[in-house]
Amino acid sequence: MTTLPLPTRRDETWRYADLDAIKPVWPLPEPERVNVPAGAYWDKVIILEGAADKVTTRRINMHIDHEAKANIHILNLGGHYSRFELNVTMDEDARFNLGAAQIGGDARNLEIVTNVRHTLPGSVSRQVVRSVLAGKATGTFLGKIDVLRGAQKTDAEQSVKAMLLDRTAAANAKPELEIFADDVKCAHGATVGELDKQALFYMASRGLPPPVAKKLMLQAFIGDAFVGIRDDDKRAEIEENALAALEALSEGKS
Repeated sequence: MTTLPLPTRRDETWRYADLDAIKPVWPLPEPERVNVPAGAYWDKVIILEGAADKVTTRRINMHIDHEAKANIHILNLGGHYSRFELNVTMDEDARFNLGAAQIGGDARNLEIVTNVRHTLPGSVSRQVVRSVLAGKATGTFLGKIDVLRGAQKTDAEQSVKAMLLDRTAAANAKPELEIFADDVKCAHGATVGELDKQALFYMASRGLPPPVAKKLMLQAFIGDAFVGIRDDDKRAEIEENALAALEALSEGKS
């Protein structure tokens, strides 16, 4: 029986991973396979969380057929090490939307790794990732978009932002485009920052207690990741979990 070798730092998709944490659970289970048929709509909300000493992983390989649409929204809260992998292949005029938020404190290591392949003309993809990190937590997003030679009129965007609540927290972002077609519209961007002190001061001057002002700003920051969830109950569930995680960070409980 052949055992897959452990990944190394030379493997780009494992550059920032906690390889010591992965070792006891290696090899990882086979990815879940999702096929969205032509003209169909697929929607999924995923919340990843585990005990502070646990490893949590989720892997999905997805194929989106002609004129099909897929939405996936993720809230990554940890374990000690929590990794979400998503590989998407898009056919002609397919639509794909990813909205993801990572929230963690202590020494949690949170990762989202995506590879979206536009293979035929007219497909559209959007990826919005927001991270809020405190303590010694690390949040990572590695996202690659491949546009193949026949995929003219592709429209692909990535927006990656991280908010650090402590100077000891860290964020890694590596959005990547590989384009082999000449009639496309593709963009990506990544920013890492802290809460706007002037905005906090302004809100405090209008009578909002600093903890409330901070919570409202963080809630607005991650809100972009949950736009597009059609099911009201699912949206409420993911927002409630995100808000509870933000409150725990603000109170130093995570």
